[in-house]
Amino acid sequence: MYLNNKIIVGKNEKEEFYILPKMANRHGIITGASGSGKTTTVKVMAESFSDAGIPVFLADVKGDLGGTAASGTPSEFLDSRLAKLGIDNFEYKGFPVRFWDIFGEFGHPIRTTLDSVGPDILSMMLGLSEAQEGVLAIVYKIAQENGWKLDDVKDLRLLLQYVGDNKNDFITKYGNITSQSVGVIQRCLLTLENQGANMFFGQPELDINDFIAVNAEGKGMINILHAVKLFQSPDLYASFLLWLLTNLFNNMPEVGDLDKPKIVFFFDEAHLLFNGMPTYRLKQITQVVKLIRSRGIGLYFISQSPTDIPDEIIAQLGNRVQHTLRAYTPAEQRTVKVAADSFRANPAFNTADAILALGTGEALVSFQNENGEPTIVEKVLILPPQSMMGVLDDISRNKIINSSTILGKYEEAVERDSAYEELDKMIKEKYEAEEAEKQAIAEAKEAEKAAKEAEKAAKQAEKEQKEKERLEEKKKREEEKARKNSIEYKLGKKVTNAATNKLINKGLNAIFKKILK
Repeated sequence: MYLNNKIIVGKNEKEEFYILPKMANRHGIITGASGSGKTTTVKVMAESFSDAGIPVFLADVKGDLGGTAASGTPSEFLDSRLAKLGIDNFEYKGFPVRFWDIFGEFGHPIRTTLDSVGPDILSMMLGLSEAQEGVLAIVYKIAQENGWKLDDVKDLRLLLQYVGDNKNDFITKYGNITSQSVGVIQRCLLTLENQGANMFFGQPELDINDFIAVNAEGKGMINILHAVKLFQSPDLYASFLLWLLTNLFNNMPEVGDLDKPKIVFFFDEAHLLFNGMPTYRLKQITQVVKLIRSRGIGLYFISQSPTDIPDEIIAQLGNRVQHTLRAYTPAEQRTVKVAADSFRANPAFNTADAILALGTGEALVSFQNENGEPTIVEKVLILPPQSMMGVLDDISRNKIINSSTILGKYEEAVERDSAYEELDKMIKEKYEAEEAEKQAIAEAKEAEKAAKEAEKAAKQAEKEQKEKERLEEKKKREEEKARKNSIEYKLGKKVTNAATNKLINKGLNAIFKKILK
């Protein structure tokens, strides 16, 4: 309930307890056992921020925050609660709501590019080891230096394949790239796709300024992320919230201390943000939490136990609401003590005992005063929400979505030329060049083979011709020999010799006769 420039959260018999808008960016924490009333507290605070003109972001993991858009209805229980609180000017009403859903089923889609997510948060999404994270960082670096845009999963998948196939070209410049690490990243990407992450990565990319909006009456827009399906994949849910946190930090300008925050973010099931987070990354997130308030942003973490949040983060949370805790084991008792010690003690009661004795809807609160000092812890009764508690029906939800001023901005996915198209073209050109080279080599080999075969054939023909000539010559000799050996030849030769001798003798006789005369 927003009244007199105060975010009123609860009351007791003596006074109201509230957050000053100018102290809302000092961050906060809301903790308590399941069923202790944390959701009610979140709704009350979100409604008040909205009335103060401060936009809000809520992650709805149970699907029951949509009722914030509809007016609450009086009941005997609520009437008795208001009477006990001494509130006579309470108004039931709905609030301006904008629904979001990374799957695009129950709200406007939320998309971002893998370039915007970066290798650090993507490594968390994929659950990579330090060595595998190093390989992913190298892949991102290669993409950056070549101007290859990483929009969606298919971009990264093809880039990983390209880097893996050509790892020897990159090792000396970037460091070791193993086929095993590339294979693990590919498998983890497939798992992430099966969880629906391919709906989250792509274009058009979320403009964070669409969260920071007020309606015509100046009321802050309450942005509700429908996270029921998303929450079924805790790693993806936590990584999405971390991306959102870092995206806010990186894109919002420094504004210093404002009269009220530009936007307040509530991170439900906040323990998931820090599960298994390595020390170096926790330091990075702690630094973001410290510095983001100067960008006019307030962060409120919601979890069952204050021990779910690292001490480094807890130290930055100045506004605290503690619902009841249960302490049946020594570990749970230590948790209660930790929760009690985080408050500025009240001499009127024992804080640890008070935490255990709180009823549903009751809480211990301590908010920062105008000097930035935590107030003494007090036991209060949380105000009831002004809006409807429970699930909003689909007809009402769709009506709000379809009347939104940003309808159509994110609904249709857009494909642009990115790493996939450029790499696919390059790989095809390389493949075609390699195939052409192979073809040329094959043709040259074929020509060489044909030339050798022709030369061989020519030699064979020459050999055969020589053999033919030899055989013909042999045949002639044999025929001549045979002819000379024939009877006809021999008889003919004798007759010829006799006639020749007769002629010679006749000539000689004639010569002698002339001489004698």
